[in-house]
Amino acid sequence: MNSFTHAAEHSPVVESGSFDPASGTLVERLLFNHRSIVLGICVLLSLVLGYQALSLKLNAAFEKMIPTDHPYVQNYLQNRGQLGEGGNTLRIAIEARHGSIFDAAYLETVKKINDEVFLLPGVDRSYMKSLWTPATRWIGVTEEGFDGGPVIPDDYDGSAGSLERVRQNVERSGEVGRLVAANFKSSIVLLPLQESASEDGKPLDYNALSTQLEQIRARYQTESIQIHITGFAKVVGDLIDGMRQMQLFFAVTLVICGLVLFWYTRCARSTVLVLLCSIIAVVWLLGLLPTLGFDLDPYSILVPFLVFAIGLSHGAQKMNGIMQDIGRGADKLVAARFTFRRLFLTGLMALVADAVGFAVLMIIKIPVIQDLAVTATLGVLALIFTNLILLPILLSYTGVSKVAAQREAANERFSKLDARHSRHPFWALLDRFTDRKWASGAIIVALLLGVAGFAVSLHVKIGDLNPGAPELRPESRYNTDNRFMVSNFSASSDKYVVMVKTPQYYCANYQTLVSVDALEAQLQQLPGVVSTTSLAALSKQAAAGMNEGSMTWYEIPRNQGLLNAIITRAPRELFNQNCDLLTVYVYLSDHKADTLTRVAQAVEQFAATHNSDQIRFLNAAGNAGIEAATNIVVKRSNVQMLFMVYAAVIVLCFITFRSWRAVVCTVLPLMLTSVLCEALMVGLNIGVKVATLPVIALGVGIGVDYALYILSVTLNHLRKGASLSNAYYLALLSTGKVVVMTGITLGVAVTTWVLSPIKFQADMGILLGFMFVWNMVGALVLVPALAHFLLKPKPQIVSAK
Repeated sequence: MNSFTHAAEHSPVVESGSFDPASGTLVERLLFNHRSIVLGICVLLSLVLGYQALSLKLNAAFEKMIPTDHPYVQNYLQNRGQLGEGGNTLRIAIEARHGSIFDAAYLETVKKINDEVFLLPGVDRSYMKSLWTPATRWIGVTEEGFDGGPVIPDDYDGSAGSLERVRQNVERSGEVGRLVAANFKSSIVLLPLQESASEDGKPLDYNALSTQLEQIRARYQTESIQIHITGFAKVVGDLIDGMRQMQLFFAVTLVICGLVLFWYTRCARSTVLVLLCSIIAVVWLLGLLPTLGFDLDPYSILVPFLVFAIGLSHGAQKMNGIMQDIGRGADKLVAARFTFRRLFLTGLMALVADAVGFAVLMIIKIPVIQDLAVTATLGVLALIFTNLILLPILLSYTGVSKVAAQREAANERFSKLDARHSRHPFWALLDRFTDRKWASGAIIVALLLGVAGFAVSLHVKIGDLNPGAPELRPESRYNTDNRFMVSNFSASSDKYVVMVKTPQYYCANYQTLVSVDALEAQLQQLPGVVSTTSLAALSKQAAAGMNEGSMTWYEIPRNQGLLNAIITRAPRELFNQNCDLLTVYVYLSDHKADTLTRVAQAVEQFAATHNSDQIRFLNAAGNAGIEAATNIVVKRSNVQMLFMVYAAVIVLCFITFRSWRAVVCTVLPLMLTSVLCEALMVGLNIGVKVATLPVIALGVGIGVDYALYILSVTLNHLRKGASLSNAYYLALLSTGKVVVMTGITLGVAVTTWVLSPIKFQADMGILLGFMFVWNMVGALVLVPALAHFLLKPKPQIVSAK
């Protein structure tokens, strides 16, 4: 007999004195016959893990955001020690709001900022560049040969003559459009970052780094000086800073859930206990993370709330069952045990399905998503103890209020099944979907929605769809700074780096540079490419410079000796010391998915025709190159993840129900929600990326709970010989009304996140709200509609019993 045979059976009225404590399963006896011990263990765990949670850090790591197994990223990791600039770089633009950069006060401010950021932890000082760094040099050709030196000479004293020399040096440096704006009103301090602070080897603390940057901004920003900061580290820092505001919205959500739950129960003690057990699960999760060596990053900050939401759903079911049994006259301990007996396996299988669905995210080879999978799985496992075990035990001590018990007793009249007119109007309306006419209509509407949603979902984009940081509002300080960078510098903050491997000392070979120049020529024709630079481009400039600036000579010199002379004065970021690695820097107008795809495909096609034993063109470094690799992995993983999640849910549902028909009734509404969610992402202009990829999988995990609770009760009564209408109506009265309450409550609560200043949270609020509500609708409407055609009563099971 199926394990859910007794899932919704009404408990007989039994007083605690006549109740046999030896009845029930072994698990039930172990837990309820030793309630005080179980309670003590939970209290001890809560204290220990609560203390551990105090040491939890909110941080992020650049390498955790990238797919380290992808060939592009492997190329970057193998060569990053020889690259002047990788993917994790800060840019600090210092703008002269009045006048130009050729001002003594302005240059002094740049010098002070340069000296301060030089000492920041995690800065790769050997590749740091600004007007004041020795590596920023000018080169000129005189009648005596090459001449050059630092852009700001050693004898600079701030006089008018010195400033004029700085102007000349800047114009001859080749840094206009890169370190210096073309209008000479701003310049950049470039800070490549390492993943660990070199002083102690610990991971770079992005929160502390962002705070230090903001302190520098506050010190030096005046009416005449404006400071703009961009880079991955600043995005993470702003997100972490915005967590305080996100916590406010979490608190609002908690209050809304508490008020609705109290309105439903009319019982303060049970409301507090349901919320308390869900919060305890979150505390256990936050305590386990530092214990196991994990940090909480901005992209998994929603997981604690999801754990709370799942806990609220399961806790409300347990509380509702106990309240109903007490309303029928059962003692509070007896009611707790009967409810545990009826719903434990249902809840356990639902949470296992959630955990497996989350754990499937581990197949995506991006560490931040794998960490999210571990975090979500730990949280769901904690709920097994807090909401399936601890909550019934606590309610066995406290019971529910008399008002709540009397209200449930009054509601019993709606469970009569002798005539439709005796049923509650709302539940009777939902029960109509067990009729052929209503069931057919619901399925036809669902098919139309599914087809339309699938057609729209085909247009879902991979990666960022907007310039700047899509996780933040367009009007945020970061995105305002990014717009300044894009509009004032041709060498934008979105940099795609192509690595060119050659034999040792072959990087300055004429044929090598000709091939590199050909690649640049193709890339410069692509939409979204602002400019490029490489040793080949520098060679052409130098050749023209050595011939009195005549553009007739603007080509790569064929004379190897001349080429060797040129590279001795070339910036070190263009090639490595062994001269077996060249870099082509491609500056992009944005990092939208289409832009990155065009560049990556162009390089791949060029490499396919030009790679040889002497030269190989490799994708890709730079923040844009690494994001291109990330987009490729996300695109591949999106389908793979959904397939694995649904495969896991199907297997677990089949183990639960032992019926493929019941599995179909459970899974099809979830699939419709997934399709419509992707269509909604298209409508909201939200791309599938590292931050949003797990959302649909999380939605499947949450949605399956609703269907399991309703369908398990319905199947139980069908197996006892009840009609589908009666079986479904009883399911609505027992577990269905809690599904309605939690679905609407959580949907409305998270939708308030649209007011958040963090766009990432606002987007997630809309998507989660949609999935909470639509999964509820699917469980209440599509499950009975599909059941009409697939599930039939089996009275023979009753006779066998």
